[in-house]
Amino acid sequence: MSMSNPLLLPKARVISAYGIALLSVYTALLISQWRPLRLETAPVSLFLGAIMLSAWFGGVGPGLFATALSSLAFDYYFLPPIYSLVAKPGEIPRLVIFTVSALFVGSLSAAQRSATESLRRARDDLRGTLHELQKSHAALQAESLERKHAEEALREAQGDLARVTRMTTLGELTASLAHEVNQPIAAAVTNANTCLRWLTRERPDLEEAREAATRIVKDATRAAEIITRIRLLFKKGTAQRELVGVNEMVREMIVLLRGEATRHNVLIGTELATNLPQVMGDRVQLQQVLMNLMLNGIEAMKDVDGQRELLIKSQRAENKDVIVSVSDTGVGLPSQHADQIFNAFFTTKPQGTGMGLSISRSIVESHGGRLWADGNSPRGASFCFTLSTKGEGHG
Repeated sequence: MSMSNPLLLPKARVISAYGIALLSVYTALLISQWRPLRLETAPVSLFLGAIMLSAWFGGVGPGLFATALSSLAFDYYFLPPIYSLVAKPGEIPRLVIFTVSALFVGSLSAAQRSATESLRRARDDLRGTLHELQKSHAALQAESLERKHAEEALREAQGDLARVTRMTTLGELTASLAHEVNQPIAAAVTNANTCLRWLTRERPDLEEAREAATRIVKDATRAAEIITRIRLLFKKGTAQRELVGVNEMVREMIVLLRGEATRHNVLIGTELATNLPQVMGDRVQLQQVLMNLMLNGIEAMKDVDGQRELLIKSQRAENKDVIVSVSDTGVGLPSQHADQIFNAFFTTKPQGTGMGLSISRSIVESHGGRLWADGNSPRGASFCFTLSTKGEGHG
């Protein structure tokens, strides 16, 4: 007879999560009460840290539990009258502000954990699927010359493969994306502490507190925008053509990939033409093209000495199309394989799939444009693509 019951495992994890929450708040309280540290008047950061830890490891439930315990401890040990659960009427605003800030910090920490876990699961789950879709893509590409219905199946497989490649790439960027989300969250925590300090002075400075609260909203909005962009790139669906502002798309991808560039000491510069016409296309697919080219440029520069600069340009062509170029100062194009870099499954990277440039060219050509590569002087490479314009809007 089995000695373990699998139904008990989820309960054990829940108990463990709430235990961590209880232990975190208790530890914060002990540290704040430890006389040598003299933290009796500044326990806020300790309790906020305990709440962030609880929400990170346990999620929303333990985070709320830690928030409740922290609010009780804050009320009992640090608000007059001390060692009483009934605070003076004048101290109630401090308790309310502390509780609201704790809820805000806990929810942001839980959201970051959820986003990180989603990216990690996507990376782990899609590697096997990618291999199968690559084989399917190759088979359908050969059959497309013989039967018309094979062409339709090939287009569908190409769409799925493009999405899988996009999701795999995002999975590999988990650390950089998590860093980009963590920055505004950390700034929000700092501003929350600042807001509390201005409000808990003998004469509260409401103007300074208001400015700190405004910065909290701005930081939280920035974190939400990054998560929204990531979710859109994960989204599956049929191609949807709409008017897209090229310069806006470039700026969005720079925000998303800033962490990866910083990790490899790469500077990103732009030369974006003003009053560019909008292009008719699928925003997510075009973002994937730009993401592939930018990541290839960063990859080409990560082992070179000297200046590492990724330059993105947009300009108007003579035929009124829009030209976008991504230039790097990396190792340059492989001279012996320059004509093969756009072939499916061809790669010079040890861990590469050989699908990025092939899929990018297919996307650009499906939008009525073309994608090509040129060498830079004295080193590096430039990848350029054109997009057809339609409509009177400007990007």
